[in-house]
Amino acid sequence: MMVKQSNSKSEAGSAPRRRTKADLPQQQKRHKQTAEASEAAVAAHVAMGAVISRRAADRLRAGYLWVYASDIAEIALPKPEENPPALLPVADNRGLLLGTALYSPTSQIALRMVSHQAIEQAQWLELLETRLRAAIARRRPLLDEGNDACRLCFSEADELPGLVVDKYGELVVVQFLAKGLLAEGVAESCVRVLREELAPTAILERPDSRIRELEELPAPSLDPLWLADSKRRITAAEFHINGLTFAFDANSGQKTGAFLDQRANYAAAREWARRLGATERALDVCCYQGGFALHLAQVAQRVTGVDASHASLEVAEENLATNRAHLSAEVDWIEADAFELLRDWSQNGEQFDSIVLDPPAFAKTRRAVESALRGYKELNLRALKMLRPGGLLVTCSCSHHVSWADLEAAVAAAAADTSRRVRLVERRGAALDHPVILNLPETEYLKCLVLEVE
Repeated sequence: MMVKQSNSKSEAGSAPRRRTKADLPQQQKRHKQTAEASEAAVAAHVAMGAVISRRAADRLRAGYLWVYASDIAEIALPKPEENPPALLPVADNRGLLLGTALYSPTSQIALRMVSHQAIEQAQWLELLETRLRAAIARRRPLLDEGNDACRLCFSEADELPGLVVDKYGELVVVQFLAKGLLAEGVAESCVRVLREELAPTAILERPDSRIRELEELPAPSLDPLWLADSKRRITAAEFHINGLTFAFDANSGQKTGAFLDQRANYAAAREWARRLGATERALDVCCYQGGFALHLAQVAQRVTGVDASHASLEVAEENLATNRAHLSAEVDWIEADAFELLRDWSQNGEQFDSIVLDPPAFAKTRRAVESALRGYKELNLRALKMLRPGGLLVTCSCSHHVSWADLEAAVAAAAADTSRRVRLVERRGAALDHPVILNLPETEYLKCLVLEVE
């Protein structure tokens, strides 16, 4: 091996001088100056901002994105008498900068982290556009001729807290669910990205009344965010899921218009009914606009959908008519309370080969979990009483606070009370356009058990 010899005294001459005790004061002085400069930089960032508890700081360092109002020790605003800023620097109780968050002064979720750095509004808008384009790119493989609807952006799961964007055919629906998203430039940035990436017919905003109340958000404008043709005010369209056609109306329905998170589970229910031969008579409880019912109608002889909402069943009937040529089953809809109807039917000996239970969220808070579990057990108990041996039970919960263990225990208790042996064939969650982030347990909310009942 050839080694190049240096002429430098520091390299080829004498060895470097050893540090002595006399050097220590100078080193300590330099370290102190560096620390003071760092503290001064942090202080400049957090002179206006939020200081949070150690517990909240530890959660953020572990990947969590929310800070609850109860974990804020102090907030310093530049002009407290004016409207609070959309963005706030966030520091721990030692003054160490943790990043920048969207600020919601009246919400229990007061801070939603958007960066690990100190950023201004212009930088945030650049981040927003970059992340929204990335979110859309992740969904493109899910879209085809038979599936032209999906969730393009799922809030924290796509690093865009409070922003939800859904595609229904040629329409795009946006929800701004955090007060910080109402700042100047946010809507314009979203519209620009959506136009460039998707070229939709229209981009609409649809508020969530419950979130708007919690966040104390103003009522949004009724005008579209953008129209390809300003003379055509479009709020309704058709979209496709698993090859079936559904009606969409931005001015009605729940969520942004449909339950896109169940798309893969619709197909799974149809496939399992076919595999198990549970196709003579099927029941879709809390059917909304007929998602599970119409998929089951492709393999079953007779399907009944039950929902308490007359308006939802009207849309379900419209969807049935649109898809009639592709369905083999006789389909009927019943407007009724699910608990009352299933109790009556189970007592009167009604029987089905496949039953889907897809109720609304029973537990929107932790305190409601105990009551929710009683509701889940009751619905599953009634369903188990009506299922023929070898039948299919698809039971769902969209309550984040109800864990997998909670749901399975409720179904197991119902099975014990009805003396039915229940075999778990599959655990399922939300469709891939609703990604689960392991550091954010709230992103895993939908739970679906596919069960064979002996």
